Amino acid sequence: MALLSSTSSIAGFFSVFRYSRRALSLVWDTSRWMTLGLALCTLVAGVLPAVAAWVGQLIVDGVVGAMQTFEAAEDPVLWIILAPVLWLVALEALIIALMALAQRGLAAQQSLLRALLGQKVNVLILEKAGTLSLSQFEDSELYDKLTRARREASTRPLALVTKTFGFLQNAISLCSFSVLLVQFSPWALLILAAGAVPVFVSEAKFSGDAFRLFRRRSPETRMQSYLETVLAREDSIKEVKLFGLEPLFLSRYRAIFDRLFAEDRLLTLKREGWGFLLGLLGTATFYIAYGWVVLETVVGAITLGQMTMYLMVFKQGQSALSAILTAISGMYEDNLYLSNLYDYLEHPTEAEGGTLTQGKVPGDGLRFESVTFAYPNGRVVLRDISLHLAPGQSLALVGENGSGKTTLIKLLTRLYSPVEGRILLDGSDLRDWEAQTLRKRVGVIFQDFVRYQLPVGENLGVGDIDAFDDQSRWQQAAHFGLADGFIEQMPAGYQTQLGRWFKNGQELSGGQWQKVALSRAYMRKEADILVLDEPTAAMDAAAEADVFARFRAHSRDKMTILISHRFSTVRSADLILVMDQGHIIERGTHNTLLAENGRYAQLFRLQAKGYQ
Repeated sequence: MALLSSTSSIAGFFSVFRYSRRALSLVWDTSRWMTLGLALCTLVAGVLPAVAAWVGQLIVDGVVGAMQTFEAAEDPVLWIILAPVLWLVALEALIIALMALAQRGLAAQQSLLRALLGQKVNVLILEKAGTLSLSQFEDSELYDKLTRARREASTRPLALVTKTFGFLQNAISLCSFSVLLVQFSPWALLILAAGAVPVFVSEAKFSGDAFRLFRRRSPETRMQSYLETVLAREDSIKEVKLFGLEPLFLSRYRAIFDRLFAEDRLLTLKREGWGFLLGLLGTATFYIAYGWVVLETVVGAITLGQMTMYLMVFKQGQSALSAILTAISGMYEDNLYLSNLYDYLEHPTEAEGGTLTQGKVPGDGLRFESVTFAYPNGRVVLRDISLHLAPGQSLALVGENGSGKTTLIKLLTRLYSPVEGRILLDGSDLRDWEAQTLRKRVGVIFQDFVRYQLPVGENLGVGDIDAFDDQSRWQQAAHFGLADGFIEQMPAGYQTQLGRWFKNGQELSGGQWQKVALSRAYMRKEADILVLDEPTAAMDAAAEADVFARFRAHSRDKMTILISHRFSTVRSADLILVMDQGHIIERGTHNTLLAENGRYAQLFRLQAKGYQ
């Protein structure tokens, strides 16, 4: 059993190196010339130290020989005696210069590759994010994968490749040193290994512990990051200050840090403590070899130059072996972290599919047929929803918060897919439509719309990426959305920076932001389905009346869906659906629903009473 466990541990250790090839491939794809440059510089930096040590031996022995020649000669010519030694000194100087050039080349190429590779990996992460569905973004486990990938993996591929080349460089050096050391004694190689292997085993063990610790506490580090954001962002600081939340959130922030730091401190103390103790073993083996070489020199077995060379080679060989084992340990750790990147990149996506650009029954409009939707955790949000909305008709959704109104819109825009039933547009299932074609037909303002930290015009332009820079379209959309009035009074008009994140940014009121978002929906000229989710919640009554007057004028031949708690805005809809806990409990026009004296009538009269 112990043997099986040991074999399993060794197999587990080496199994993580499967990512090394992929990291090398990633670096090769990033820049082939720089990868080849790294390989060349690595080869040069690996071979030359041993050559320098050998030339050093020749210099010392040459100096000893020159001294003997000088003393024995009757009329010595110093420059003739020293010429061979001086040529060797010049050769060593050239070797040292080439070593320095190789190291500079390695450093320069690693620095450039770090920037290129970091960008490439971050683009891969963001491209993958673009393929994920909304429900996958809402999956906490997948979000943890994304967080881990973004936090570490963008720097790990180059770190792994750098260590790989460092490993090769030191392996070449060690082989060169071994050729020299074995001439002294094969036992010297065993002494060399005895001092380095225990440190390697210790480092590998603690690298694995550090990775498992990092992976386990992803939710806690994400919470710490969230608390930091809440305490330092302008869109949350108002409530934080008003409610006096700083002490509470700061205490939680500190508590998480203290807990994580305690774990880090324990691991660091263990790692460095064992590293020191096992490092003493390496120091002891060096001085054992030192004494042995000195003894051999004293008894005349080797020359003074050979002693110098062997001491240098043993010291550098020990450093090379230690560097090799440290590199392997580091490669093991980098492979562990790269598993985060590839776990995320290889996470299966929910293919959007669909190729249709036109429905089977043009002009049929929108149909929900017995649609049910539930989240992956099994919570049912919509159940057995059926409705038909023809071109030119308007639909209003009424109900308490959490009744499923916004989820129904997300199904319409195919951000979610039904678990039962189907949704048809012009007679064809939404799942059969080409995604971008479908979404171009829908103009939406969500209740939780995004306030982009961009110039005003670009805040509108995001509504139609094909007209992102079209200033005439900005102005037209702003007119329909009632945003043109305050935009034209801003310092730089449509070029005014919005938000406080960047220099000279202007902050808008809630109602102004809502008009910007509403104008964004009007950017979509091709849209024949207009959806407004609480579009006037932050506007005054006069602005609200104007918004809906323009909305009705703009949407006469379109399908329109309105979600609102204000009955003054929904009463003119052709069809009103009253929703409760995912069900449609009432449907009809304003007058028919009042006549039925049900939930709608009760809510309408309750709201009307507040205006009396």
